[in-house]
Amino acid sequence: MKVNSLTQPAPGVGQRPNGQPPGGDSLLVAPQAIRVGAGEFVRMPDIYPNFPYQWVSWDDWLAKVNTMVRARINATSVTNVIGWELWNEPDWTWNTSAAGSFNDGWTRTYRAVRALDATTPIVGPSISYYNRSWLSSFLSSAKAAGTLPDVICWHELGDPTAIAAHIADYRSLESSLGISPRRIAINEYAATSEVDVPGRIASYVAKFERAGVEMAHRAFWYEYGTMNGLVVNNSQPTGTWWLYKWYGDMAGRMVTTTPATQTGLDGFASYDSTRKIVNVVFGNESGTNTVRVTGIGALGSSVRVTLQSTPANGRFTAVTAPTTISTSTYAVSNGQISVPVPNMSATSAYNLVIQPVSGVPSYQQRYEAENAAVFRAQRLTGSSASEGGYVGRIDNNNGDHNTDSYVDFVVNVPTARAYTMTIGYANATGATATQGLAYNGGAWTTVSYPPTAAWGQFGATVSTTVNLRAGYNMIRLAKGSPSFGGGTGYAELDYIQLT
Repeated sequence: MKVNSLTQPAPGVGQRPNGQPPGGDSLLVAPQAIRVGAGEFVRMPDIYPNFPYQWVSWDDWLAKVNTMVRARINATSVTNVIGWELWNEPDWTWNTSAAGSFNDGWTRTYRAVRALDATTPIVGPSISYYNRSWLSSFLSSAKAAGTLPDVICWHELGDPTAIAAHIADYRSLESSLGISPRRIAINEYAATSEVDVPGRIASYVAKFERAGVEMAHRAFWYEYGTMNGLVVNNSQPTGTWWLYKWYGDMAGRMVTTTPATQTGLDGFASYDSTRKIVNVVFGNESGTNTVRVTGIGALGSSVRVTLQSTPANGRFTAVTAPTTISTSTYAVSNGQISVPVPNMSATSAYNLVIQPVSGVPSYQQRYEAENAAVFRAQRLTGSSASEGGYVGRIDNNNGDHNTDSYVDFVVNVPTARAYTMTIGYANATGATATQGLAYNGGAWTTVSYPPTAAWGQFGATVSTTVNLRAGYNMIRLAKGSPSFGGGTGYAELDYIQLT
């Protein structure tokens, strides 16, 4: 399973979630999150012990803001804070009678953070459900004050059916107010009745993917140390864990899925063109259903299709592996196949793996930069890039953990040995550029990128050797990073490939 981002409590956390002791301090969790390439939103009001939060005074709150931001700035090894979440569910937890209007409170808090930290994205308003009129008031006020959030957030804690409509409506609202498009994060999703149901979660993920949601975080309903019900007994996977494992193992590019309606059967899919593997994960429907997969002519005249399932066994029951329901060969007609899936359970999730009958490489070799963990750089698209995406604007080398730019690749290899790592890149500076390379927390070396014809035009590669352990490894390419002297010039990253 791969973790993209998390919402964690503030430094010096006081919040006692679900009656448990305070825990999950974002700065204490950071080393583990960094090891797996995950960024963190810092939930600032979790400095308070109670929920809903018990307001004291503006002097108290602004002093707490000052302490939290300074603690993060002074934590020089923490490089993965990707957002300050100024408040949580203000539509019902903000004490208007004592603190004044939330819109004014947002502006005061925003300015207090920016006085100390000019660069870390600000996240909000994190309302408990999508509410157009509430957002319209908030955004109008923030625009007038110059305090718009960098990342817009709200929560989806019930039926996923309306997610597509909510996001379309938000984009319409944003445009009507003359606000440039914000990145969207749904930083709490799934109700207690849904969060342990793989079929239901498949529907959430499908809708987030189609709508271009950049980040989505499971709501924290349960005990510490379980990834909110994804593991039991510290390390054993539950049924829902396998859904996220399938998702995390997707490679190449995400491809379009089209459900019959916004209710019931839904799914998300990927195509890895280097290995010629299609993965389709779906669920949220019972009975016999059919999945039609088009555009797979490149896989040959026939394909091998494996169908797996994972059950909704709850958060206290380990599921050692998915169940393989069938492995079949299908003839490809006009570039497509139709796969019947009998006896579906609406609570289970399903995974179709489609590959050439001749087989595929035994392990993933190419890792797209746009699918990696990207810090202080930008995912971009280009027709010459592998799978149509790349990472550019890897620009910052200020010796500042708060602003340095790097890309982290989580890779999985079958054996411990030396691998040739080929890097696809572009460098239109006219001179050789350099970045730092480190893996698994080891020593830094330098990668040199000779000049290429133009930005966003790919085909050039450089190669180096990395000594990897069997299983998962973390590889970082950096313009700037702690303990690294810094790169020179500029280079865009298309992919890395391990052979």
